[in-house]
Amino acid sequence: MKKRNEAIVKIACCQMEPIVGEKERNIRRSSEMIEEAAKAGANLIVLPELCNSGYVFDTRREAFDLSESVPEGETCQEWMKLASKFDIHIAAGINERAEDLLYNSSVIIGPKGHVGTFRKVHLWNEENLFFEPGNLGFPVFKTPIGRISSHICYDSWFPESYRLATLQGADIVCVCTNWVPIPGQDKTREAMANILVMGAAHVNSVFIAAADRVGTERGQPFIGQSLIANYTGWPIGGPASKDQEEIIYADANLADARRKRNWNEYNQPLRDRRKDVYGEMLGSDMNVGWY
Repeated sequence: MKKRNEAIVKIACCQMEPIVGEKERNIRRSSEMIEEAAKAGANLIVLPELCNSGYVFDTRREAFDLSESVPEGETCQEWMKLASKFDIHIAAGINERAEDLLYNSSVIIGPKGHVGTFRKVHLWNEENLFFEPGNLGFPVFKTPIGRISSHICYDSWFPESYRLATLQGADIVCVCTNWVPIPGQDKTREAMANILVMGAAHVNSVFIAAADRVGTERGQPFIGQSLIANYTGWPIGGPASKDQEEIIYADANLADARRKRNWNEYNQPLRDRRKDVYGEMLGSDMNVGWY
């Protein structure tokens, strides 16, 4: 049969350096990188965690001052203009305020506007001082370019995050992240975060695009090395550098996440699961999709 390319997407991960407290500057820089990626042909663009506000807050007052409602806030409005102008989809980390609560969130934005929001489920370290744990589960958004899910940083350390997204039918998971150094990292090996992304892509047969940040913020270093993994687990974009802003790209047929999930005549990793041993949806109330 002739090879088909039903769902070709050019993915871009924008590895940037937000500066805490400089929201106007961060929005402008994110917009510059989105525009550069769009002009290079990208139609799915991923940005880091909390890229509009910065990450290391001194006080709750500061965290609240740098937050905004979604999608009415100035950051989303700017990204929505760009998505409409360039006919692209964007997944980006944002400091979300919902009445008197803050969430470490990512937004999915398309040419027609706000598609949906993910709120970080697993909070890391001092994030627990400022944010509420995510309460939206692991949503999968059906868009014209494919079924998109999003996670944030530490969510990637929980296999359940990826598994629940793929069981709901995700073709790609966009990871908005601020990876930090891991104790015991072998300097001759790829980052542990890269290994986790590659492993999750492999065992779930799903594309993963992880956009990290770089730089040091109030003494906290970040490691860069943004990565785009194929449904097989192997990198098709990056890893990016450890310390420079840059954009990595990859072309992917998102349909392969489904068509090529069968590893041989007998084995398909999602259908081989022992639902008699553990719950199909791991005890959650999420609705199963096609896998």
